[in-house]
Amino acid sequence: MRGHLIVGVALSALLVGPAAGQGKPVKIGFVTTLSGPTAVIGNDMRNSFEIALDHLGRKIGGQPVEVIYEDDQQKPEVGVQKTQKLIESDKVDFIVGYIWSNVLLASLKPAVDSKTFLISANAGPSQLAGELCSPYVFSTSWQNDQTPQAMGLYMNQKGVKSAFLIGPNYAAGKDMLAGLKSTFKGQIAGEEYTKWPDQLDFSAELSKARAAKPDAIFVFYPGAAGVQFLNQYNQAGLKIPLYTAFTIDETTLPRQKDLALGVPGAQEWVNDLPNEQNKRFVADYKAKHKTGPSFYGAQAYDAAALIDSAVAAVKGDTSKKEEMRKEMEKANFKSVRGNFKFGPNHMPIQNFYLQDVVKTGDDFVLKTVATIVENDQDRYHDKCPMK
Repeated sequence: MRGHLIVGVALSALLVGPAAGQGKPVKIGFVTTLSGPTAVIGNDMRNSFEIALDHLGRKIGGQPVEVIYEDDQQKPEVGVQKTQKLIESDKVDFIVGYIWSNVLLASLKPAVDSKTFLISANAGPSQLAGELCSPYVFSTSWQNDQTPQAMGLYMNQKGVKSAFLIGPNYAAGKDMLAGLKSTFKGQIAGEEYTKWPDQLDFSAELSKARAAKPDAIFVFYPGAAGVQFLNQYNQAGLKIPLYTAFTIDETTLPRQKDLALGVPGAQEWVNDLPNEQNKRFVADYKAKHKTGPSFYGAQAYDAAALIDSAVAAVKGDTSKKEEMRKEMEKANFKSVRGNFKFGPNHMPIQNFYLQDVVKTGDDFVLKTVATIVENDQDRYHDKCPMK
């Protein structure tokens, strides 16, 4: 990575120096998790944002750019502190990132109150799509419910009659299981919420699932928890088919390996989507990092492109917030997921795909199998006061 490391709590800042004759840098704060077991996700997001900057000539809207990366440590209280610092001390023009819904919800008010544009590159709590939507908040990912909703539709297609649901007890976990239940037509044989993020022993929940004798188990566990769950599911010898959302991705697959074979998932981006922007992103990421990007990274890449479109529209004058908002609402940039548009709540309306794991030589990779749903809009948009 170009730039320099500022000594602090897992904080790095990248400064792309202004060329002669250019204006002041566009300042972007990036809040993600850069320490602990889930740092692999935050690093993938940061790496992908950097690839996007490379593709933009290390400029945003033709202007020099400064990016300040902050570590939220996966803690809401730290996330809001870092968000406030970026706004009050660093005086950033945009804030990007946020993996975890509880961290984003804690950090939302300072951004909205200060009219600082916030682009969520992952977290999509239902409140953000509904009553807490804001002219200053956009998402380049999804609303949490949408991915499990797509999986619920697929489970219906597979003829699943009953399912046992397991997920973590925090905002995203509740949204995920609610999303599955909103489209799945079968019986819910049981529903278990585990302590987040500390609980990594799922033996009790797996025993309850076994006793319930469902046709399938649906689970949501991102990051390290997803690796642990899949290991324990295999060790328990369960023969119950497993369906997932966000449990298997490019950050966890190197550790899950053959345990992930035959476990379908749903996502709005898969590495083999055939558009040219995606091909370039994936190829350049692999060349630089010797591994493939995840959907977390793809969403961060698109966040950079979204900001670039806004700054270009105002010729670098980031004080023109209303004009930048209107430009971002157009989603007028080349997304790695192909075409999508924003709903009235600034959440993407987009396709969701069935993904599966295949083994190629010694490598395990995710592949697109089918399109589950096209132009899907979240179910909270009508609760958003913006029109």
